[in-house]
Amino acid sequence: MENISAAEVKQRLDNGETLNLVDVREPHEHEDFNIGGKLVPLGDIRAMQVDELESLKDQEVIMYCRSGGRSGQAAMILETMGFSNVKNLTGGMLAWQDQFGK
Repeated sequence: MENISAAEVKQRLDNGETLNLVDVREPHEHEDFNIGGKLVPLGDIRAMQVDELESLKDQEVIMYCRSGGRSGQAAMILETMGFSNVKNLTGGMLAWQDQFGK
């Protein structure tokens, strides 16, 4: 698993790149603030309920959560399931909001 910074993700989004973003927080956290990621809570990933992500196995997938902890766990789980290019957004949405606001 590699780490990726909020600044790098923001720059790539601002450049018009389409990124595979996955939000592993809970639904109420996702509703409060998100950067457009697909919501797949960590509990679902732990239970290996990731059918909606299967098509991304060979693509870059950027995981994020509140602070980077849950997304780090999720990234490691996906790697054990054969995902080849998983990145963890360092500092999560706290870092994003600290740098860029809501």
